[in-house]
Amino acid sequence: MSVNKIVHIAFTFLLAAYGGAVMAQHDSPTTSKVWVADQGDGTYKNPILHADYSDPDICRVGEDYYMTASSFNAVPGLPILHSKDLVNWELIGHALKRQPPFEHFSVPQHGNGVWAPAIRHHNGQFYIYYGDPDFGIYMVKSDNPAGPWETPILVQEGKGLIDPCPFWDEDGNAYLVHAFAGSRAGIKSILVINQMNKEGTQLLDEGTIVFDGHEEHPTVEGPKFYKRNGYYYIFAPAGGVSTGWQLVLRSKNIYGPYEERIVMAQEDTPINGPHQGGWVETVSGESWFVHFQDLEAYGRIVHLQPMKWKSDWPVIGEDKDGNGTGKPVLSYRKPTVKSEIQLKTPLDSDEFDKNKLGLQWQWQANPKATWALANGAKGYLRLYTDMLPDTATSLWNAPNLLLQKFPASAFKATTKVTFFPNNKMQHERTGLIVMGEDYAHLSMISKADGIYLIYATASDVRHGNKEKVTVIRKLKENQLHLRVTVSGKGKCRFSFSTDGQAFTEIDEAFTAKPGRWIGAKVGIFAQREAQINDSGYANYDWFRFEPVDDI
Repeated sequence: MSVNKIVHIAFTFLLAAYGGAVMAQHDSPTTSKVWVADQGDGTYKNPILHADYSDPDICRVGEDYYMTASSFNAVPGLPILHSKDLVNWELIGHALKRQPPFEHFSVPQHGNGVWAPAIRHHNGQFYIYYGDPDFGIYMVKSDNPAGPWETPILVQEGKGLIDPCPFWDEDGNAYLVHAFAGSRAGIKSILVINQMNKEGTQLLDEGTIVFDGHEEHPTVEGPKFYKRNGYYYIFAPAGGVSTGWQLVLRSKNIYGPYEERIVMAQEDTPINGPHQGGWVETVSGESWFVHFQDLEAYGRIVHLQPMKWKSDWPVIGEDKDGNGTGKPVLSYRKPTVKSEIQLKTPLDSDEFDKNKLGLQWQWQANPKATWALANGAKGYLRLYTDMLPDTATSLWNAPNLLLQKFPASAFKATTKVTFFPNNKMQHERTGLIVMGEDYAHLSMISKADGIYLIYATASDVRHGNKEKVTVIRKLKENQLHLRVTVSGKGKCRFSFSTDGQAFTEIDEAFTAKPGRWIGAKVGIFAQREAQINDSGYANYDWFRFEPVDDI
C-alpha cells in the first residue's frame, strides 16, 4: 500500500462508474486521512468536499476564496471555509455562534433554521444572507470571515422566504433575489427581486416576480445574482434536488424579461442533480462553479466544475457536443494559481488537546455551558449528562448530541471514553452514535449494580418511534474504545475494545440514513433520564477517523 494513497473499491454507482475512489493519507494535521480531493499531480477529483456542505455559495477577495453552506438546526451554524485554489479547503469558523430566535432553537428543530445562504464581499465587509423558512430573511456581516460576526439582522420577516442572494449594482443600488418554500408560503417555482436599502438591512418593496418556472423548470430555487458584460444573471437549479439541472437566466434589465438556458445537467454521468451552487472568477480570469450532489446518507457533497463563457452564456462542466449544456466532471485540472498550495481539508479527527471544541463539531440545538468542558491541558473533552426534554421520545429530540458530518464514503471512527456516572442516579449513558432519521449507538449505561454496554437502534424517529435496546454485557471497567466502521452505501458496523487493539464487533449491522435535509452524522453524547442536583460525566480522550482497507 502506498504511503500517500490508499485505493478503495468504489462504494456506489457514482464511484464505480469512474473506476474507484482514491483516498489519500497524509501525516499533516491539516488534512483528512479519509478524503483528499487534490491528487498531487495538478488535478483534483470530485467531490472536493466529501461532506455535507449543502447549498454551497462562494466569493473571492483578492487571492482568497470563501465558502458557506446551509446548516439548518446545527449549532454553530453557517460554516466558513477558506481556500487558495478552490480545491484545498479549510474550515475557519462559523458566522452563527447561536441561532435566533434563541429560545426557539434551544431544542432541536430538524430541517428548519438556516437554509441556502449567499456570501458576498462589499465595501470591505463580508455579508451572508440566509432564509429561515419560518421567520424570514436574515443578514449577518463581518470584516473578518473567520469572525467574529455581528448579531443577525432580520431583513424581512415572513413565512417561506428562502434562498436569498444580494446584489449591489454599479450605481450603488442594492437588490435581493429569493425563492419561496411551498410548505410555508403556499407557492414555489417562482423567483422574486426586491430592492434593498444600500446598507442591505431592509427590503424597500413587496418584490417583483421575474421568473416563473412552473411549466418548464419546476421547483426553481437557490438563485444567485451576478452581472457581467451588461447582463444581469440569475443562476438557479430547477427540477428537484436529486433529479434536476442548472438553469441560468439573463437580461439587460434587472427586472427582466429574462432569457433562460440549461447550462449543466446530469446527462450520462452519475452526478445526480446537479444542484445549486455559485460561480467565482479567479485572479487569472478563469471561471469555476461549485455545486452539490445529494448522496442520501452521505449528505449533499460539494463538486467543482470548470466553466466557460460562450456568447455571454455560461457553460458549466464538459460540453463535448457544443450544445451549450455541460455535464459534470469527476476529475479535472486544478485552477491556475500563482504559488504552490498546501494540501488542506476540513478537519475531522480531534485529539481534544485544546480548550475549545474543534470547528468540525456541532450540537443539535443552541448549546448550554453545562454540556461540555474542553480541557486541553489534561487532553480530554468532558461531556456532562443532561436530561432529555420532557416531550422527547428518543435522542432525535436531544439537543446535546455532539456531531460532525460523514467525511468520506468509507471510514472508521474510533473514540476512547471513560465514564463516571453519578452514583445517586441510574440510567445515565454515554457513547458513540450515528445519527439520522434512523440512528444507532453503542454506549455505556449506569444501573444499580454497575455499568453495562448496550447497543440501541431506532427507526423513523421523526415520527416518534422509540429505541430498541440490546444489552451486550456487564462491564468490569469504566473505560472503553468505541468504534464504528462505515462502508459502501452507509453500512455501519459498531465494535468495542478494552485495550484499543482487539475489537469485538456487534452482530447487528446498521444502515445509516439521512436526517432532515442533511446527511447522517457521527459523534458522541451524554444523557440521563432524571433531574437531580448533579450529573455524571464522561471523558473522551480523542476521536479519530481512519481509512478502511476494504469496502
